[in-house]
This record gives sequence, C-alpha cells and structure tokens, in this order.
Amino acid sequence: MTTTEENTKVTYAGTGRRKSSIARVRLVPGSGKMMINGLPGESYLQFSPNYIRITYGPLNTLGLSNEYDILVNTQGGGLTGQADAIRLGVARALCCINPDNRTALKAEGHLTRDARVKERKKYGLRKARKAPQFSKR
Repeated sequence: MTTTEENTKVTYAGTGRRKSSIARVRLVPGSGKMMINGLPGESYLQFSPNYIRITYGPLNTLGLSNEYDILVNTQGGGLTGQADAIRLGVARALCCINPDNRTALKAEGHLTRDARVKERKKYGLRKARKAPQFSKR
C-alpha cells in the first residue's frame, strides 16, 4: 500500500488475498481499463459478468469506475479466488487515495478479507471430514 511518483503519474497500490490467490493491484489515473497479468480484464475473467462485477465493486461503490485504470498481477488459486483478491486489493488502494473512502468501503464489506481456506485432509478419512462407509458386520 504505497504511493509512488513516476513521471508525474501517481500510482496507488494494494494487496488482496483470498483462498490461495494473491493479487497485487495498482491504480493509475486513467479511463477505467483493467489489465490482469498482461491481458484485458474481461478476457482474463472469461467475460463472466459475476467476476467483472466483483472486481469493479469498490470503484462502483465510490462512483470512480471511469477514473482509474486497474493493473493487476495475480497468481494462485482459481478465478473466484483471484476475483475476490482483486476486489480486496482495489479497496485497499482506494483507501490510500483518500482515507474518507474507508467508511463507505467498509460498510459494503469490500475491506473484509475472507479467511475461509480449504481444510486439510486428516488421516483415516477420504477428505477433510468424509469418512469411509461404516459396516456393522
């Protein structure tokens, strides 16, 4: 969550995590385009309206959807985890822009890190909790 000056272009950064996904997000003043791992955002998210809505959620909450370009490096997990990680990274970057944004984003739940991760498999079981079929005789 840093602010840097690069040729008078201000960049705001935020990191988001969800499941095993990590997204490093940079917000640059622009026209509202999203680039994820060098690809257009809609293409990377497979044109899924749900994933696109999730990633633009914090910007839409504040009404800044056409003010900033979103540049993302993401890795790990699947598209659901990555979309939620991007959402958290964007929200954290928006808090760097203006601390007053925090109250609106927090009320919408954009600043809450979803801590649910896959539970480990236990010995003697088929999955984390699924037991083999019980036979009485």
